[in-house]
Amino acid sequence: MKKLPILSAAFLLLIATTAVIGQNTRFSDPDTVIKDEFWGKLYADGGQSFFCNTPFTSKGFLLTDGYVYPLADIRSALSCGTSRQCEQNNRYRQIASDLHNMVPVRNRIEMQRRNVRYDNIGDVAKPDECGIRASAQFFEPPGRVKGDVARTMAYMVSTYDLPWLGATSVFKGWNRQDPPDDNELTRHRRIAEIQGNENPFVNNPEQLEQL
Repeated sequence: MKKLPILSAAFLLLIATTAVIGQNTRFSDPDTVIKDEFWGKLYADGGQSFFCNTPFTSKGFLLTDGYVYPLADIRSALSCGTSRQCEQNNRYRQIASDLHNMVPVRNRIEMQRRNVRYDNIGDVAKPDECGIRASAQFFEPPGRVKGDVARTMAYMVSTYDLPWLGATSVFKGWNRQDPPDDNELTRHRRIAEIQGNENPFVNNPEQLEQL
């Protein structure tokens, strides 16, 4: 009879350990991560901008570090105050330092995405040169990264207990429509090497259906 409490405690410890491993526990200084890990390692040799797929060899003045789950929405979910106030919040600093959520984005597009939600807009708006459809309230990424957005959103929601920024059904549809390609898988493996954890929805996209 005495073994049961011990086994229960061990099981709870295993769950807690798994939860910790499943999130960024290595970085908690967003500014340093952006400079040293994001631009300094992940994109040290250049790459393609996330939404427009425009090649680049260095950051340049047209690109910025973007966030699939915008930082403003993270601050709102945590209720930690202004950006300056949230910088003193350890939980916010950890989430804001997560490389799985960071992508290279054109400055114009990052400004455009503020205070919008992800959705299928359809013919309501014409696609721009990057294939983006946007309105005052909603943002529909080009088809080739819809799955990337969905899997990153699922990671942020499940890992950090954040709210969905759009209908769950939309993200599930995008996940099915755009499965992980070589670019996403290569980027994911590189982030796992740098940060020490994976996005389970990239390795197993079918898990998103369970959310």
